[in-house]
Amino acid sequence: MGRVTERRRVVRIRGGAVVMRPDTLVAEEPLEIRLNGKPLAITMRTPGDDFALAVGFLASEGVIAHASDVRAVTYCEGAAEDGSNTYNVVNVQLAPGVPVPDITLERNVYTTSSCGLCGKASLDAVRTATRFPGLADDPVRVRAELLAELPDRLRAAQKVFDRTGGLHAAGLFTIGGELLDVREDVGRHNAVDKIVGRALQAGRLPLAGAVLLVSGRASFELAQKAVMAGIPVLAAVSAPSSLAVDLAVESGLTLVGFLRGRDMNVYAGEERVILPSGPTSRPEA
Repeated sequence: MGRVTERRRVVRIRGGAVVMRPDTLVAEEPLEIRLNGKPLAITMRTPGDDFALAVGFLASEGVIAHASDVRAVTYCEGAAEDGSNTYNVVNVQLAPGVPVPDITLERNVYTTSSCGLCGKASLDAVRTATRFPGLADDPVRVRAELLAELPDRLRAAQKVFDRTGGLHAAGLFTIGGELLDVREDVGRHNAVDKIVGRALQAGRLPLAGAVLLVSGRASFELAQKAVMAGIPVLAAVSAPSSLAVDLAVESGLTLVGFLRGRDMNVYAGEERVILPSGPTSRPEA
């Protein structure tokens, strides 16, 4: 198993003073995900929770939805030229009777740590793939004041970030603000897949009544992953993309962006957010 962090020598310049010292960096290594022994995707990730990452990825892609859909998850031995185990190749064996998707060259892709994998050609494809179509009917409501507190709670739980400053995080919360799970990774989409995968392994999908907070922006891929996991509220400390907002509106996902302090923008599903009491300004022309 690879290490989450690594040490490297750096030249540090502070206020004109120069000193050589070791620095702690977040580790980044490739992970090949195989499905029933056939290569499916390669993602750059921070080692750790690899099995959860693999099954979370498959859940996000609509291949599986329950722990019973998976027969086994294993590291592939002999992945290196010398026959040793690199712990960078994971095989997911589906349970008997679970349909195996058509693995074509279009689906067998490389995805970087900064960009998620979007294998769907349209929003219609996302809607038809999800196993939990009742997202719009989730009655959960959350106070805006509580949402404002979540970034600090997530930040306090980021153990590796304190040592490296180079990780994204995803946190799963109850509507009461209880932190259910937090995962860190060099890729924001990997952190979410690890959250979803751990929930699937524990038999907790769909994640109805939950709030997913991500430390970066809200891309289409992250909104898609929330929808596929049945999460009704997605919040991000940075901006969403236009396609993420489109997906949120059409799927019934509540999408909050620029969550910084008491400030935030609600881009979709505002009926789930209990607004603070006080004067309400008129809409801008």
